[in-house]
Amino acid sequence: MNPSDDLNPFSPAPAPAPEAAPAAPVQASVPVQPLALEPLLREFKDDLLRERRSARRWNIGVRLGWLALFVFLVWSAFSAQPGAKTHPNAGPHTALVEVRGEIAVDTEANAENLIGAIKSAMEDGGSEAVVLRINSPGGSPVQAGIINDEIRRLKALHKKKVYAVVEEMCASGAYYIAAAADEIYVDKASLVGSIGVLMDGFGFTGLMDKLGVERRLLTAGENKGMLDPFSPQNDKQTAYAKAMIGQIHEQFIQVVREGRGDRLKETPETFSGLFWNGEEAVKLGLADAFGNLDFVAREVVKAEHVIDYTPQENVAERLAKQFGASIGQGAVKALRQIAPIR
Repeated sequence: MNPSDDLNPFSPAPAPAPEAAPAAPVQASVPVQPLALEPLLREFKDDLLRERRSARRWNIGVRLGWLALFVFLVWSAFSAQPGAKTHPNAGPHTALVEVRGEIAVDTEANAENLIGAIKSAMEDGGSEAVVLRINSPGGSPVQAGIINDEIRRLKALHKKKVYAVVEEMCASGAYYIAAAADEIYVDKASLVGSIGVLMDGFGFTGLMDKLGVERRLLTAGENKGMLDPFSPQNDKQTAYAKAMIGQIHEQFIQVVREGRGDRLKETPETFSGLFWNGEEAVKLGLADAFGNLDFVAREVVKAEHVIDYTPQENVAERLAKQFGASIGQGAVKALRQIAPIR
């Protein structure tokens, strides 16, 4: 540029100098605060430890509980033996043995239990006599026959009398047992008798024909399938079964005649399977008089103090039944019992 150009009034004005860009503001550094995780982690850890301790204590408690239960069951099983009751220094008393419910090998009123109780009562020096308090519809003639035979043997051995006291019912096999007693006492409304034998079952052949079901039974032996409920009745086998229960009936009749002697007033219906109330039973000589346990102990035995010799089911057996340990056994029994005799 010439110096003269500065004096030229028509020369263009110089362009303004560009302004400097503003400087970026400087941000102050803010300290980063740590997240509040430590208290949460600490609380979680404490809760987890508490839960583990609680679970450990619970497991230990459960195991100790099962161990205590096992020890208790073992102790109960070995400490309560049927018919093993003894009453030392009890003084003169009337010994009581209960005959309750169905008479069968797998019930409380079975030969093993009742004979053990009667034997313990007879052997006790303080017992003046034994009272059988009966409330039973009957049951197995085998079990009843075993008990009857043993009562007569024990009476002769220990020279003690046995009295039967009937409450609600003394029928069939229960009367088979009562016939061994020296005297039988009843209530006016008790049910007594049913001196007979039955064999029952069902037949499904008609239903099977309607449903189109075919029975396929293979046997080795002509009579092996006798009384099979899914096969038609066989006249020969039916006659044989009737003859068999007829023999058992005659055994029953003989036991009643021997036990009651001249007191029995036989009629054509005495051994027909009928049963009577207590009032009629006394008239027929099936019972001797009216009376309950207290009456017999007080007025007949002359020993008002009564001691119960009845075997009690121990705690282990009750718990086993409660938890269903006998369910499988009951199912097998139901399948096997086609035609029980009673």
